[in-house]
Amino acid sequence: MLIAHNIALDPNNVQATYLKKACGVARFAYNWALAKWKHQYEAHKADPSLPGPSEAALRRQLNAIKRKEFPWMLEVTKCAPQMAIIQLGEAFQNFFAGRACYPQFRRKGVHDGFTLTNDQFRINGSRIRIPNLGWVRMRESLRFAGKIMSATISRVANRWFVSITVDTEDLSHLPKAENQGAVGVDLGVSALATLSTGERIAGPKPHTALLNRVRRLSRSLSRKQKGSANRAKTKARLARLHARIAHIRQDALHKLTSDLTRRFHTIAIEDLNVRGMMKNRHLARSMADMGFFEFRRQLGYKAAMRGGVVVVADRFFASSKTCSACGHKLDDLPLSVREWTCPQCGAVHDRDINAAINLKKVAERSAGGCQPFQRQADCSATACGEEGAGLGRKLKTKPASVKQEVSFVPV
Repeated sequence: MLIAHNIALDPNNVQATYLKKACGVARFAYNWALAKWKHQYEAHKADPSLPGPSEAALRRQLNAIKRKEFPWMLEVTKCAPQMAIIQLGEAFQNFFAGRACYPQFRRKGVHDGFTLTNDQFRINGSRIRIPNLGWVRMRESLRFAGKIMSATISRVANRWFVSITVDTEDLSHLPKAENQGAVGVDLGVSALATLSTGERIAGPKPHTALLNRVRRLSRSLSRKQKGSANRAKTKARLARLHARIAHIRQDALHKLTSDLTRRFHTIAIEDLNVRGMMKNRHLARSMADMGFFEFRRQLGYKAAMRGGVVVVADRFFASSKTCSACGHKLDDLPLSVREWTCPQCGAVHDRDINAAINLKKVAERSAGGCQPFQRQADCSATACGEEGAGLGRKLKTKPASVKQEVSFVPV
């Protein structure tokens, strides 16, 4: 399993200057290669006898001319420009596969960073050795044991981080899971998560809490003259504030997902249409402040590391409108209604807890053999992929059977 450990760096002024140079070289190489790619593609389109663009050819072209035309590139590690062009090739692969948009030129100060291959750096305790620079202090040592694949150094606001990718099979650092069975998790805006056990986890809502400070700094930045030192200082303060908001959100999500995967073996969540809900101008800010997609991403890989299962209920599964006691389904349940009484059995339900209980039932039905991250519409109580009476919508065609085993299937 590939695991990335993100560690804060503690460089001095000379080292920070070198890291900025390496980021600039990587950005320049990426933009240079993207411009060449476009030019060579147009030339190949006009004359098919000319070779088409490729990242390997662009790397050879840059190596042939950089000593003469770009001698300042030699001041930093050779990995910075070469890995940037390789990343451009991966970006085009994702574009052609329909997974991403067409690659765009990189801007200074936006996602600054560069990548090192595993033969170009060394780790020794709480230090990392970078080519042409030497040892740089890290705030902590590497937690994972295994083969080190690569390291990506990036800057967030005024801080530097290194993300070290390790191919490891040793997960002994993880606490032993308590395995309390299945649980349903209903995500929301008022509370980040409501569990089928009745627990409510209130999200920190860092953006909402610090919104007035963001507005004040944004107004102050807009009044500063472009190019002035005061504008640069205010821009850095605003960047640090946004980084703080992101870190608070990440901290809360990591604590919640770690607690869930440590306690429960099978976890059921909904397949929320986050992109569609973000178009609601009344709820978009609150939803973005919770981080639903990041919650699902963390839950997926952490459950896989502990051998757990994450079941994603169908997007059209009426978890809130279905009575968890008798199974009666309401025709309509406005979002403003937080409690309702079942007209058939008379049970009084809290909207969020009722949805979490229904999701738990989905997890229990899927525990008999459904693979993680399979939609409930594809699962029955007896076998995966067969026609069954699931609570999800019915499929027009009968899905094919799959091997019944617990394994991690990413979305």
